[in-house]
Parts: sequence; structure tokens; C-alpha cells
Amino acid sequence: MGTGGDLPGKDERLIERESHGSHAPPVALTIAGSDSGGGAGIQADLKTFHAFGVFGTSAVTAVTAQNTRGVFGVQKVSPELVAEQIRVVADDLRPAAVKTGMLADSRIIAAVTEAVRQKGLERLVVDPVMVATSGDRLLEETAELAYRDLFRLATLVTPNLHEAEILTDRPIGDLTGMCEAAAALVAEGCGAVLLKGGHLPGVEVLDLLHDGRRWHVWREERIDTTRTHGTGCTLSAAITAGLALGQGLFEAVDRGLRYTREALRSAPQLGGSRGPLNHWAPTDRQR
Repeated sequence: MGTGGDLPGKDERLIERESHGSHAPPVALTIAGSDSGGGAGIQADLKTFHAFGVFGTSAVTAVTAQNTRGVFGVQKVSPELVAEQIRVVADDLRPAAVKTGMLADSRIIAAVTEAVRQKGLERLVVDPVMVATSGDRLLEETAELAYRDLFRLATLVTPNLHEAEILTDRPIGDLTGMCEAAAALVAEGCGAVLLKGGHLPGVEVLDLLHDGRRWHVWREERIDTTRTHGTGCTLSAAITAGLALGQGLFEAVDRGLRYTREALRSAPQLGGSRGPLNHWAPTDRQR
């Protein structure tokens, strides 16, 4: 048998992994619910972390029975066990960045807030999962109020339009309203806000980033698709992955938005209703 060189047809990605075999990737932690359909929640987060070359860990807040047609059952995890998952991960697999998704109720939100504070976890992205794409509320008002303390620990909060309206108690119908809402949330203690304007009418989708000093607006043509399940989870996970990789906030948001748009554009035809995104979509590191 000859020596030297690679076997014919060997996968280039495998070669790359072997050449970096001793390198420890950055770790990210998702604190969210489980989606049995695989399109949202911790499943979407872990797939996204992997796409960016980040090692994903998780703290499960709730287990759901769901598919693309809807949610058919939910079982919450106790606040004590949620907090313990966070603590033991932080003690052994220290995350370089953390994100939260569905936190289910006020007791779990409070437990997450205390565990994050106790362990001094940094680069926290909070996706305040309060309102479904349909506009239906997913949390009682006491749980919505409990988010305020968690926001003060966050590097970035990523509400959609309906969630921002609840958090600021004001209607949002245009870019001016988005700016006012983002400024109000930052003034309450959020490190920065990415306000997702996908629910605004029109052919353009507006996304607004405000960190208390600077403003940036992304304007993109709306993608005509119903394959949108897990969009918010995927975006916040992509941003978290970028922060874990050492990117600045603007770069992480910009790359996260580009990845999510490509994942929407190339979404697979899976399920009978609102299907999942394509988590195999290319990231900048793969181009």
C-alpha cells in the first residue's frame, strides 16, 4: 500500500476535522424547550450551533409534543432542575455564550436569571418567546414581567414585533415605532435590542439593532414561504454562535441574519404545515 496523500474521494470536511482534531471548539449553551418535531427550540439551536462550528450544550425547560401542524402537549421541567442543568454545564463545559428560548413560566424565568447571575455567564442572548407567529400569547402576564430582571443581564434581546409591543405597552406600525420601542427597552437595562420587523406589512422586512448609541437597519426583500417554523430560534442561536466565536455584536447579528435568510430560502419540504428551516444552510465559515 502506498503512503502519503488522502484516499481518493475522501470528504473534504472530514479532512478538515481531522486536521483540527485536537482543537477545542467554543461552547454555547441553549436554555429552551424541546421541540419533538425538530424545527424549533433546543433542536434548532443545537443544529445551528453545529453549523457554525460551535459545541452545543443545553438546559431543557419544557418537553413538547409537536410537529409542523401544532403543539399537542407540554410538560414543564421543574425550575430546580432547569437551574441545576445550567450550573453543572457551566462548571464543566463553560459556555462562551448563552441563549434562552421558551422559558415556560415566571418560576423558570426567575430560576434561569438566578443561575445565570450566580455563574457569571456572559454574552447572553434572550429570545423572549412570548408570542407565536400567529400572534397568540404563550406566557401569562406575570411571566412577561419576570423577564425584566433577565433582560438586565442580557447582551442582546431579540423580540419580534408583537413581543416588543407587549414589553413596551405601545403599538408598533412602522420604523419610527420600532426605534422608539428599541430605545425604551435599552433604557430599561437591556444591553442591546434586535427588533425583528417581520410582522410589518410590505414587501420589505426590516430588522433594527440598537445598543444605546448606534442604530442599524437591515432591509431585505420578503421571502414568500410558509416554511418558517423555528425562525426566531435559529436567528438567536446563530447570533449566540457568533458571539461564542468571538465576533462583535454587529458582526454576529449580520451573519446570523444572513444565515437565517438562506435557511428560509432553502427550507426543505418537510411536514404538512409550517415546516422547518434548512439548518444545513451555509455559514460564512463554510464559504
